[in-house]
Parts: sequence; C-alpha cells; structure tokens
Amino acid sequence: MRVATFNLHAGVDGWGRPTRALDVIKELDADVLILPELWRADEGPDFYEDLRTSLHMEGAFAALAKGERVTSGHGGATWQPRLAHFVGEQGLYFKEHRSLTNVQSAKRALLDHVEKGTWGLGLLTRLEIEDVRVVSLGRLPREKVQRALIVAQLRDGGRSFYVLAIHGAHLSHGSFRQYRRASAFVKTLDTTRPVLFGGDFNCWRPLLRLFLPGWHSLARGRTWPAPHPHSQIDHILGRGPWASRQSFTRDGGSDHLALVADLELR
Repeated sequence: MRVATFNLHAGVDGWGRPTRALDVIKELDADVLILPELWRADEGPDFYEDLRTSLHMEGAFAALAKGERVTSGHGGATWQPRLAHFVGEQGLYFKEHRSLTNVQSAKRALLDHVEKGTWGLGLLTRLEIEDVRVVSLGRLPREKVQRALIVAQLRDGGRSFYVLAIHGAHLSHGSFRQYRRASAFVKTLDTTRPVLFGGDFNCWRPLLRLFLPGWHSLARGRTWPAPHPHSQIDHILGRGPWASRQSFTRDGGSDHLALVADLELR
C-alpha cells in the first residue's frame, strides 16, 4: 500500500499565493493520506470534501483552529517574508486563542480576498475503515491552535491495523508533552495489531526516538523547508511487521515536501 503525508499549508504560501498542493496530493495515488494543515472555508473551497469525493476516499477531519486564509497575496521570490518566523506570515492568520502581532494586524488590514474557515488535520483512505475517531491532545500555552490525533482502524484484505495521524507542535512550544500523551494513548490499543503513525512531527528523527521509543522509520527524505530541504521533520513510523519497498519526497508548493512510502505488511 502507498502511504503519504503532506503538510498542505492550506494551499497557499507564506505570502498568500495559491500553490499546487491539492493537485499534487491527487497525483500521488496513495491508499492512505495524512494531511496536516487541511483547509475548509466557511464559504468557498473545502479541501477535505474535494479530496474525499475526487479520490473516492473516506476518513476523518480534526478541526484545530478557526482562521483566515489569504488567496490574493503577492511578494518576492522567497516562499514567505524573510522575517516571518519572528513577526508572522501573510498567508494564514489565527486569532482564536492568541492575538495577532502588531505587524500581522497592520498587514491583515490591507488585504482583500480573505477567506474565513477551519484549519485542521485530515486522514483519508481508500481502504476499508473499521473504526475512526479523533483524540484531543489539547492546546499548549504558547500555541495558537489545538492539536489532536486521528486514529483509524483499517483493513487491507485479511489484515487489520491502526493508522494514527498527527500534526505536532514545535519543539520550542513543548511538543514532547503531546508526544507523551500520544504514547499513553497508543498503549490502550490492541497490541496484536500493527500500527502506522504519520504526519508532520516538527521534530528531527534523533529526538523523535527519545519522545516516541519503540517505533521504526519507514520513510527517509528531507522534507523541510521545501525550497531547499535540509531536515526531515515529517515521518511515517511503524510498529509491527512493516517493510518499506521505497520512499520518496515530492514538491507541491507548500513549505514541506510530501513524504511517500510504499509499504508491505508481512
């Protein structure tokens, strides 16, 4: 089966210019899709429904924040403003839990073509779904958004297994607390079933081994930042008799590359 995880950044870059992320997801021909930063506009495009219907998949969506998405942005040759990590970007705005910075507020006041909607995490599959649910991981004090696990029990032929999807917080915000909660939840699952755990972990593999012991990596590839990737912070992890036939990355215009793995359950 083919498993892919791709942080879509709501289909825009850090300036608010539309990307090809949604089209690239459709081209990957995956059996299981893990989709951090999926966008569902209140009045406008609904990425989850678009992918669900066009790819003939089913799954679940975890709403993590109300926000605003800019689709008419303009800027330089860089993917986002050079100081975006300090003053905020101009593509997505979140003020549900924390106020915008002064710079963001000033920029936001000048923009038009801004959609209101819901930003979250998606899991979609063409495999048989035996069960699917959303498990809250709460919100860390420094974060603008909630975090959650999507937990699906899938069946491929005669084998049943779990898939967990996550979009983890940044290390600087205390993501180890969320991974501790995720590990505690995994212990409640049926230990006889294999498990896949994928998504944007915002964490390098050596540290992830400390936060999430007992998992093995099924996909290798530098995924961030997409224009000049030097780090792998998106992962597909496994427990049980999984074998990886191949893995690769794919650019879709987001700040992350898509990470894809062709897996065999032995």
